Amino acid sequence: MKAIYLLLLILPFFWSCTDEDDNYENIPLVFNVPSNFPPLAYDLKNNPPTEKGFELGKKLFYDGRLASDGIVSCGFCHIQADAFTHHGHTVSHGVNNEVGTRNTPPIQNLAYQTAFMYDGATTHLDLQPIIPFTSPIEMNGNFSDVIIMMKADQTYQKLFKIAFTDGQINAENMLKALGQFMVMVTSSNSRFDKFRRNEAGGILSQQEQAGYTLFNQKCASCHATDLFTDNSFRNNGLQVNPAINDIGRYRVTQLDQDVYKFKVPSLRNIEKTAPYMHDGRLFTLEAVMEYYNSGVVNSNTLDPLLKANGKLGIPMTEVEKTQIIAFLKTLTDSQYLTDKRFSEY
Repeated sequence: MKAIYLLLLILPFFWSCTDEDDNYENIPLVFNVPSNFPPLAYDLKNNPPTEKGFELGKKLFYDGRLASDGIVSCGFCHIQADAFTHHGHTVSHGVNNEVGTRNTPPIQNLAYQTAFMYDGATTHLDLQPIIPFTSPIEMNGNFSDVIIMMKADQTYQKLFKIAFTDGQINAENMLKALGQFMVMVTSSNSRFDKFRRNEAGGILSQQEQAGYTLFNQKCASCHATDLFTDNSFRNNGLQVNPAINDIGRYRVTQLDQDVYKFKVPSLRNIEKTAPYMHDGRLFTLEAVMEYYNSGVVNSNTLDPLLKANGKLGIPMTEVEKTQIIAFLKTLTDSQYLTDKRFSEY
């Protein structure tokens, strides 16, 4: 009788859980475009972010089981405290300590961008994860194996069921969920943003204001809008590393004019994302300033802006370098770096 009594107590708990899952209404997430931002590039109608879609995408983002070694998740190289980069690593590290050829890019504000990866290998955010997921030197993942894993996981079973109308655990829904997570990873509350929106806390010092003026004169042609990128591909005059000879955008387009061109990165949270350049060769912002001042190398595809008036680079005095760096540090978004919505735990 005692066992039957306990069973009667437990059964309603299981019934209530089942009913809760069956009756749960997936809540749409509101996506607000900050007033100082340009329009979205991502079409939210095709994959509208929802509470459970985002939750599923975050679980996938931090799950090392997606990789062949069971360790290297997306979050392994994209660390939130470092503005979702692999701070201190010149280039990305993957399964079995494989080493890539490019520095890990940040992932903020991807919904405003039109091409992804340093060479623009894909133009759809929902498809972007395929590249690192299947790369043999990054995650070395396999869709068939991962789908089997997710189908055996109770949490994944519940999330897929609620997040998508068809409830299917498949590659399409997996990529859509990751897309929803990445869409919501937005950085828009730095001190500079508050300055631009005339909000409390948006005060720039005289040095930072001077740096902003210089930045608009010397840098904003490429690092445009308050996203600090024009989404273009440019050759910024780096000396070619003959051991790698990364040809950049040419690898995708096979057009001679794209040799050694790479996507212009956003400068948001740049204070937290060292090392710099597509191959992580420069370790400080001071080194970046001096590179543009005196280190630019000429070539057939060098951006015309870097050889204006018959001179290579962007001339800067020591004072101007210091002022520009002071301004760049106002782009650090502490709320974004600590936002629990994006955290693994």
